Amino acid sequence: MQTFDVVIVGAGAAGLFAAGRIGQAGSRVLLVDHAAKLAEKIRISGGGRCNFTNIGATHEHFLSANPHYCRSALAGYTPQDFLGLVQRYRIPWHEKHRGQLFCDDSSEEIIRMLVAECDVGDVTRWQPCAVREVRRVEGGGPRFELDTERGPVRCMSVVVATGGLPVPKIGATDWGLRLARQFGHAVVEPRPALVPLTFDAQAWAPYAGLSGLSLEVSITTQAAQAAAGKGRRRAAPAQFLEDLLFTHRGLSGPAILQISSYWREGQALRIDLAPGADLGRTLLDAKRDSRRQFGNELTEHLPARLAQAWIDTHQLPGGKPLPDWRDADLQAVAAALQGWEITPDGTEGWKKAEVMAGGVDTRELDSRTMESRRVPGLHFIGEVVDVTGWLGGYNFQWAWASAAACARGLAGLSP
Repeated sequence: MQTFDVVIVGAGAAGLFAAGRIGQAGSRVLLVDHAAKLAEKIRISGGGRCNFTNIGATHEHFLSANPHYCRSALAGYTPQDFLGLVQRYRIPWHEKHRGQLFCDDSSEEIIRMLVAECDVGDVTRWQPCAVREVRRVEGGGPRFELDTERGPVRCMSVVVATGGLPVPKIGATDWGLRLARQFGHAVVEPRPALVPLTFDAQAWAPYAGLSGLSLEVSITTQAAQAAAGKGRRRAAPAQFLEDLLFTHRGLSGPAILQISSYWREGQALRIDLAPGADLGRTLLDAKRDSRRQFGNELTEHLPARLAQAWIDTHQLPGGKPLPDWRDADLQAVAAALQGWEITPDGTEGWKKAEVMAGGVDTRELDSRTMESRRVPGLHFIGEVVDVTGWLGGYNFQWAWASAAACARGLAGLSP
């Protein structure tokens, strides 16, 4: 039976990064993953260029039932720290949008960097290799015994970095959540996040023809209270200014992906299709100054296809000259456009979700080390933990930060 100081299960972003840092601190590390391909989620991220962090990431960009939990890890390993590593490996990068950092060339460069860090730390990697069972060992010496496809292994510490449930076709499973429950940990109910939203087919029929159309909107939903309790205030609405994309089945694009992490079944979305404008005042001014038809005026403020779909759906007289409209009617149209309320009937599910919301309850994990408060030596990092970031590099930053916190906790572990 082989013996290691630390066994890390899951060779994605968090697992690879933790393995390199723990190995370089002097521990004997085994990194094991059931998937045949290494770090496939990194590979496909950011359109193949890996949005590897967001330079402005703070704890305010993350959701959790325990919202302050991520503060310590994020403060201990910042976006600037990871960027410094990227620069040491001479990986060219660029800032694309709102602090989002991408590789100039390929996600493969981030994977090669993480593997190189593991090599420096003399990390042993087994892949593909499934872990069938994890058991605690009583008495002195190693605390855990793992049954793997390559034989049994003993170790002092186990780090669970198995990710979440999105994109099952690349090997996502609930293994980490099942292990957490096995050892008595609570799990915040997982759900798809950063995911397109769908609508009832009949209700969506007037807008299905807009598939592919995109525009910037302000989008709001009432943020669900993460944890009910006596004396808790009602959660404030979540709001984003981002691009919206119409699809055949519903809505997508950054605006929807962002709001989907906060949306709950039965809640309505409120969408301002002309953010930053006073559309009511604009239409009244146009009525005073021109004889333009209403439909033509509306296309000045919305994409033409959307303007026509709105006119048709709401049975508005698009050919009616503006001076023939009552002020109150113009203002009502403007209010509807800037406060469009629609209620999704669901999401596109795990196959289209970018991340998992929910996961191992952080109230049972040490925020400084990611170690279980129930089981000494058992750690959880990355997406398997109930910490979910916004769209735009935040979830990778959580992977790096939580892995770094875990590595600090395990630094100097003696054989």
